[in-house]
Amino acid sequence: MTLRLAKSVLGRRWSNNKVFGLSNNLILKGETISTHSSQSKSSAPIFQFQNTVCQTRRFSLSSNVNADAKIVAPPMVYISGEEMTNYAMDLIVDKWIKPHFDVSNWQYYDLSCKSRDKSDDKVLNDAVEAGKALGAIFKEPTITPSDIQVKEMGLSKGFGSPNGAMRRGWNGITISRDTIHIDGIELGYKNRVLFERHAVGGEYGAGWNKVGKGTLLTTYIPQDGSEPFVIDKRDLTDDHNVAVVYHNPYDNVVNLAHYFFTRCLEANVTPYIVTKKTVFKWQEGFWATMKAIFDAEYKNEFVKAGLLERSGGELQHLISDAATMQLIRWTDGGFGMAAHNYDGDMLTDQIAQVHRSPGFITSNLIGRDDEGRTIKEFEASHGTVTDLWLDHLAGKETSLNPLGLVEALIGAMNHAAQLDYEKDPNTEHVYNKVTNFTTTLRLALHNTFRYGQGTKDMAGPTGYTTEEFIDKVAWRLNRYLANQLEQDPPPVLTEPDRSFSIQLDNVDMKAMRLLFDKYDSNGSGKLDFKEFTGMLVKMGVAPEKVKSEKTPDV
Repeated sequence: MTLRLAKSVLGRRWSNNKVFGLSNNLILKGETISTHSSQSKSSAPIFQFQNTVCQTRRFSLSSNVNADAKIVAPPMVYISGEEMTNYAMDLIVDKWIKPHFDVSNWQYYDLSCKSRDKSDDKVLNDAVEAGKALGAIFKEPTITPSDIQVKEMGLSKGFGSPNGAMRRGWNGITISRDTIHIDGIELGYKNRVLFERHAVGGEYGAGWNKVGKGTLLTTYIPQDGSEPFVIDKRDLTDDHNVAVVYHNPYDNVVNLAHYFFTRCLEANVTPYIVTKKTVFKWQEGFWATMKAIFDAEYKNEFVKAGLLERSGGELQHLISDAATMQLIRWTDGGFGMAAHNYDGDMLTDQIAQVHRSPGFITSNLIGRDDEGRTIKEFEASHGTVTDLWLDHLAGKETSLNPLGLVEALIGAMNHAAQLDYEKDPNTEHVYNKVTNFTTTLRLALHNTFRYGQGTKDMAGPTGYTTEEFIDKVAWRLNRYLANQLEQDPPPVLTEPDRSFSIQLDNVDMKAMRLLFDKYDSNGSGKLDFKEFTGMLVKMGVAPEKVKSEKTPDV
């Protein structure tokens, strides 16, 4: 068997025996992949669209794919969450990934509330350490329990969001949130929108307490032993106050700037920097650093690419208030923004709403390990989808769109394969296998939506249920992968016997030149594909199509 699709994406491994934390252990029954397409669904209009608790995770072993064809996917960390997104990802891994990859090198960490409670959050610490070691992480949505949920779940205490520990542990630089697009389906923005949200500092790392009347003093004590000084002193006259203290660390803004401007160039979009520095004077440093790096190292490249025409030829600063208005107006897309932690969170929520929903944007944490290697954690930008989970538990049909989850899985698989290849160039065949698979998976996923066979948010009332949609994509994925295989290997080309070589002395080179010039329509001295095709057609030697027995892709 040989591959005849050269383009690649990354692949990944799932752990049947490397599972950390308390697992809900859903055992999925093997199901025959449905190839049915009822009239109502196939014709549905496309809208405009370490010592922790260990337990083995089990998946169905049923598969129509020969196990011998599997390749061991590169190692990565898989962080499991709960509720509807966890249920859907169990199905996706079982039906889309496991039939094609040996995922025994994936390390699995269960960050459900009960698992964190049982291990007193050691499972979170272990997941962070594993992510630092491997550098590629996929994370399902998790729950940060409210006081009511703590009681309902019988937890010993309320656990905070794991995101803070991950950002600190992986030296978080930025959270990249980009719009997801499907060719042929109109969503919110016509072209890509990129966003970099500073991953550390601000309100999310704040210390606070309830206080009454008195004096609040914020004092800075330098590490070098020099004289301490007061940052702020204020008298509190109310009986009830909340005192909040936070800071914005700016050392890694240099890394954020390089990452942001490089991505904007690659995506061919115009960059903007967003702050509230006119009022919050302390935010001036963010803008100043971004501007200095842009002018010194990137401006000329953006000018050459014509990407500063819409911003007056310069890197433009936007006040956060103005940015909220532009996000509504600039629906053609083609721009990128970078902002502080809190502003980035709010603005990307707005982008998600313009672009249909949070399920249509990515969320990737970018960090660095101590040796400077890039750590990337990929997740969907939405939560666990509690309402659908409650319907599922009640025995009702659900229709979850897994697009954001799958884009995150693809991203993590790609990064894992990239790191593996950089570490050992001999694994290039693995990288190619993985990237080809993820490219094909994305195509199968997008085409399922394009054929009007999406979930109900995309295809309307006749849309597929959660399980039907996953089965349909699995069917299409398997067909696409099967069509890439040739039963017989291509012939090996060898040097012909010199005794049969054409003697150039007998060739009329003048006539040959006239014939060549006839088909070299632009005088370039080369024949492009169009010219070559025209030549073969006129000479009557163009290959003709062979009737295909391929079944319709519906």
